[in-house]
Amino acid sequence: QVQLVESGGGLLQAGGSLRLSCAASGSIFSINAMGWYRQAPGKQRELVADITSRGSTNYADSVKDRFTISRDNAKNTVYLQMDSLKPEDTAVYYCNAEGLVIGMLKLPFRSWGQGTQVTVSS
Repeated sequence: QVQLVESGGGLLQAGGSLRLSCAASGSIFSINAMGWYRQAPGKQRELVADITSRGSTNYADSVKDRFTISRDNAKNTVYLQMDSLKPEDTAVYYCNAEGLVIGMLKLPFRSWGQGTQVTVSS
């Protein structure tokens, strides 16, 4: 019912910057939190950053002061600006959104994007 489409991944050298985007569409009544997770080979998926509809943000310690999450509520889109990238940032990045769907019951949803690869070479 709610689809997330990510874009912006790629291959770059350490110290570079990249911006990821994720647009939500479908039967959306409201979106509360949107966020980015990542999963490196052989590791568990971990939270990178998330943001509420009011703009409150939360970051993993490993990305603080390097990554910035933002969102455009009118477009149901969340962004992740990644600066000073390091090889250890290499992972598949997944977008996540939680909210309510359109309908009399306004049931909750939690959706994931398909993932976008970010590879940082040393």
